[in-house]
Amino acid sequence: MSVAVVTDSSAYLPDELVEGYGIHLVPLYVVLPGYSGREGQEIGPDEVARTLAVRGQTVSTSRPTPGDFVAAYRRALDEGAERLVSIHLSAELSGTWDAARLAASQVGEHIVTVVDSRSAAMGAGFAVLAAARAAAAGADADAVARTARDTAAATTTLFVVETLEHLRRGGRIGAAAAVLGSALAVKPVLHVQDGRVVPLEKVRTSARALNRLVQRAVEAAGEGAVSIAVHHLAAPERAERLAAELRDRLPQLRELHVSQLGAAIGAHVGPGAVGIVVAPFWQGADSDVFPAEG
Repeated sequence: MSVAVVTDSSAYLPDELVEGYGIHLVPLYVVLPGYSGREGQEIGPDEVARTLAVRGQTVSTSRPTPGDFVAAYRRALDEGAERLVSIHLSAELSGTWDAARLAASQVGEHIVTVVDSRSAAMGAGFAVLAAARAAAAGADADAVARTARDTAAATTTLFVVETLEHLRRGGRIGAAAAVLGSALAVKPVLHVQDGRVVPLEKVRTSARALNRLVQRAVEAAGEGAVSIAVHHLAAPERAERLAAELRDRLPQLRELHVSQLGAAIGAHVGPGAVGIVVAPFWQGADSDVFPAEG
């Protein structure tokens, strides 16, 4: 049975992996002052970073429509897929999963399985990638969906932002609101837990926050083979420095991607944000080592 994998644009998978595994992407929408457009097609992260750098300007996002998903599902079926597994940004952070679920009910829930990654960015992306690799290896739809869920559950997503204001405005911080009062005095290390953004620990300076980010990632990696993604928004040098530290400290690192966050998540974390995603390396992959992505 041919199984195709669908995700949304906020997974931030490298283009060559999307193309190589035939993953279908459905873009979120980004709203800038005066106009809006599809993430990655009409609006990119640089535009978001420039907008947020202007005091008082805001950026918002909206989910794809159920119709967007129906169109993507039908394209995948027209291309020969018999079953679809659709994996998305945490339902606690976005209505994207709900739009996909509504679309699946129109196309046929016996055809489309919708998975809530309960994560974001490559926290969802590694689940998508593992699912796509399982599908390419001949797994059926149930096994592909299970691979996605298991990978997402075993993935750790950590990040540091320059200010919590963007997360606060977008309503994405959940329990992290508890640290807002001391935001000027501390730099919280945040993570995604049970689909929500919550504080992990508070440190006094940016340098210490980045050191703790790496240390927490190393602890999450443990002794097993791992895949790592380093994300940033308008902070490429900081991201490359984190990636270099992780290369040195993780002998079992099998796959590393360094990339700028896209517009949709970038709008909520703001310029200067950096993050590290740690996932178990999928042992059925067809290549042991993937090059770092810029």
